[in-house]
Amino acid sequence: MAETSNRKLTVEVCNAKNLMPKDGQGTASAYAIVDYDGQRRRTKTKSRDLNPQWDERFEFLVNDADSMHTEILEINLYNDKKAGKRSTFLGKVKIAGSAFLKAGSETLVYYPLEKRSVFSQIKGEIGLKVFYVDEDPQAVPAEAASEAAPQAVEEEKPPENQKAVEEEKKEEKAEEKKEEEKPKEEETPKEEKPPEENPNPTPPAAAAPSAEVENPPLAISEKLKDTKVKSAEMVKTQDLQLNDHELRSLAGDRSRSAYDLVDRMPFLYVRVLKAKRGSTESNGPSYAKLVIGTHSIKTKSQTDKDWDQVFAFDKEGLNSTSLEVSVWSEEKKENEESVENCLGTVSFDLQEVPKRVPPDSPLAPQWYSLESEMSPGNDVMLAVWIGTQADEAFQEAWQSDSGGLIPETRAKVYLSPKLWYLRLTVIQTQDLQIGLGSEPKVRSPVLYVKAQLGPQLFKTGRTSIGLSPSSSANPTWNEDLVFVAAEPFEPFLVITVEDVTNGCSVGHTKVQMSTVERRIDDRAEPKSRWFNLVGDESKPYGGRIHVRVCLEGGYHVLDEAAHVTSDVRPAAKQLAKSPIGLLVVGIRGATNLLPVKTKDGTRGTTDAYVVAKYGPKWVRTRTILDRFNPRWNEQYTWDVFDPCTALTIGVYDNGRYKRDEGGKPGKDVRVGKIRVRLSTLDTNRVYLNSYSLTVLLPGGAKKMGEIEIAVRFSCSSWLSLIQAYASPMLPRMHYVHPLGPAQQDILRHTAMRIVTARLARSEPPLGQEVVQFMLDSDTHVWSMRRSKANWFRVVGCLTRAATLARWLDGIRTWVHSPTTVLVHVLLVAIVFCPHLVLPTVFMYAFLIIVLRFRYRQRVPLNMDPRLSYVDVVGPDELDEEFDGFPTTRPADVVRIRYDRLRALAGRAQTLLGDVAAQGERLEALFNWRDPRATGIFVVFCLIASLVFYVVPFKVFVLGSGFYYLRHPRFRGDMPSVPLNFFRRLPSLSDQIL
Repeated sequence: MAETSNRKLTVEVCNAKNLMPKDGQGTASAYAIVDYDGQRRRTKTKSRDLNPQWDERFEFLVNDADSMHTEILEINLYNDKKAGKRSTFLGKVKIAGSAFLKAGSETLVYYPLEKRSVFSQIKGEIGLKVFYVDEDPQAVPAEAASEAAPQAVEEEKPPENQKAVEEEKKEEKAEEKKEEEKPKEEETPKEEKPPEENPNPTPPAAAAPSAEVENPPLAISEKLKDTKVKSAEMVKTQDLQLNDHELRSLAGDRSRSAYDLVDRMPFLYVRVLKAKRGSTESNGPSYAKLVIGTHSIKTKSQTDKDWDQVFAFDKEGLNSTSLEVSVWSEEKKENEESVENCLGTVSFDLQEVPKRVPPDSPLAPQWYSLESEMSPGNDVMLAVWIGTQADEAFQEAWQSDSGGLIPETRAKVYLSPKLWYLRLTVIQTQDLQIGLGSEPKVRSPVLYVKAQLGPQLFKTGRTSIGLSPSSSANPTWNEDLVFVAAEPFEPFLVITVEDVTNGCSVGHTKVQMSTVERRIDDRAEPKSRWFNLVGDESKPYGGRIHVRVCLEGGYHVLDEAAHVTSDVRPAAKQLAKSPIGLLVVGIRGATNLLPVKTKDGTRGTTDAYVVAKYGPKWVRTRTILDRFNPRWNEQYTWDVFDPCTALTIGVYDNGRYKRDEGGKPGKDVRVGKIRVRLSTLDTNRVYLNSYSLTVLLPGGAKKMGEIEIAVRFSCSSWLSLIQAYASPMLPRMHYVHPLGPAQQDILRHTAMRIVTARLARSEPPLGQEVVQFMLDSDTHVWSMRRSKANWFRVVGCLTRAATLARWLDGIRTWVHSPTTVLVHVLLVAIVFCPHLVLPTVFMYAFLIIVLRFRYRQRVPLNMDPRLSYVDVVGPDELDEEFDGFPTTRPADVVRIRYDRLRALAGRAQTLLGDVAAQGERLEALFNWRDPRATGIFVVFCLIASLVFYVVPFKVFVLGSGFYYLRHPRFRGDMPSVPLNFFRRLPSLSDQIL
């Protein structure tokens, strides 16, 4: 009991804002009733004030401090019936006890007023400070505290007794029933009647808004417009008055699953549907005009006045506290001149705009009266609310930060075409009509078969046939031609038999792609088919050809570089496995971007957007125009089928939304690219990091800024994740019927070209330069810089071996005598306890790797300029790398580069020869190329067999180890005998021309 009397809850009712007028005269006389745990307090009445200021503090006894979090604090606002016609409800607030703060941490929080029923007309917010204090039990006796509580209740007791309060609540319930019985179609009158002419004291009810969205905005009448402007001038002008509490309310738990990796960006939404005229004047085309700060936007001009357009204004672009919507009509006079007439204007205070967060239902539009002295009686239907980028209307809305309704600046999702390998097996031909009529057949034709699918053209090898009666005229190839086919497929596969000797076609046939069989593995061989060859007009029949055609569903068609692949699934859906995880990427923003182009010829600017690619899904954010620190805050998800894949993210400057004088769009400029390998990420962990954007230009590497990305790789089953590491990287067909390296490289670049062409035909297109940069389509082109980088990568891999060799040499030469002595001891232990060798090695590896866990990489790695050697590359080497294929440089420049390439190739050629010579010397030891050397080796093998039969193996290992580790004073300066013998063995180098 002592604990229950020591805690007090303090509620400070500070003020209220933008209350709903309830007295029939455009104002209200408000007071608040605070209820907590059976205790009630009442504030004073602020007469005729929609923004009352109370600053009254009340204290409540907390009966049970442990259960305080389960109690509810309720504040109800009423319009005083003594000052108005009836005591009416103005709104309520409920605060859970778990939200109470301890004294010292309190702050002024504005809570939006809640409705009592669906049809209640409530708006505004109330400012409260709520906190509790734990008092010293010795400071206030329990008896004094118990006596003080009733006294405080009496001091703050409202003028009406408890019975009057109960009667007031009964009247409110009756009023609530009346509101619910009113039809939903009832609309707000265009003018509120004076109190003496209005027999019904209840204020006019507006059209019922959606149940999920509270506080629909009320239009500001012209009478109150001046007052609102004056009060707005007293408040500090901001873009959009949204504090942290309001932003948290916009980012509620209901939609955190969709946008939990990015910040919520507040947007002001205006949906303009249609207008109607009260008079029967000319019904010409009309449009609506929105003015907010420096923004002035028009809807499309329609004759039926039905626009249905949504506009979204971002917070950074707003510099006003009011929104004006006006409707204009276009009329033509007799001289064909167009005259625009304003039908009226309606204004909104941005502080009164309601907030909406999905999955709330959309805000119901309402009719608003247009204020106009020239043409009264006109209405416009619209809806105004504050939402975030998660709003369903955002993607199709006019966006202020993306230039409006420009298609090239909108956020889009693209899908790569589904790719297949098409295998054509050319078996043989029969009954070919190769003769020359009545002329004697004196030549021997050389034939080959070529096949064409779209722009792809492949040929078989050549074969000659004899024309004598005894020779066969049915040439056979049995060769496979593999194409890349993309859905929807080309209509036909064209097969042609050609004669090399005269360059003419023997005949051709067309295979319909719709009839081609699909197979998913190597167990079922597709059926072969015969096709008639069609010749020219003089030879309608050219013979027959025997082929086998099928679409290979067991392969994965590689359309990106193998080291950065993001998808390894087979083409056939039947073979696709279920996803093992989910990849969520939040593209938050970029900072310190450098200007890429000039605007109006006076200053630099950047219109940045981001492209992310994983698997067949490409996402493109909206373009933020003319900002060096854009904030996209867009979030996307992908299914993950293999953890050893990479996500590619590129940043570009949009140059396609503007066209030149000839009407052609520009090109997008690359700003930078990053990659994140999923296998380097911990599961179910959010990585929020900024990555440097570096781009290689003809003048060298340049840092273009930074991009902020949030990544989360979530996996539901650890077992599936571990199994993925034990399964092959590619589908089974790649190992059962592998494609050759050269063939695979050709097919990969063909697939790249198909994907590039398909995405470039999308609307809006994803530019060729963007797709090629994301797919690394130029990795096969010669580059001095890449060659250096790969060479030093090889050297880096051999560094560990070189370090081990130096360590062994130091031990052998007794650089550190104690270490060499310990190695002798280790050698003895290995010889006498060989069964402990492997356990010791693996335990040592276990301990070393576990100890290195704390030094692991915590941040996903990005592009490394030092590893890429972009900081030491010369200008001529960069110019060579950016040169096209074939080259476009002058002959003297090409000659210099060719000589340099020959010098490098000469060194590589010598290195390859030296490596080959070592293997050839070892082979020569066994094939008697040098009879004396092989004879010496034969005698050595005989003696060694006898020695090892007599001498135990342990003694041999121990003696060899001691001999190898002998002190340098017992070692000669010349090479050893076995090394001299091996170097004297012959190789095939002397037989090379």
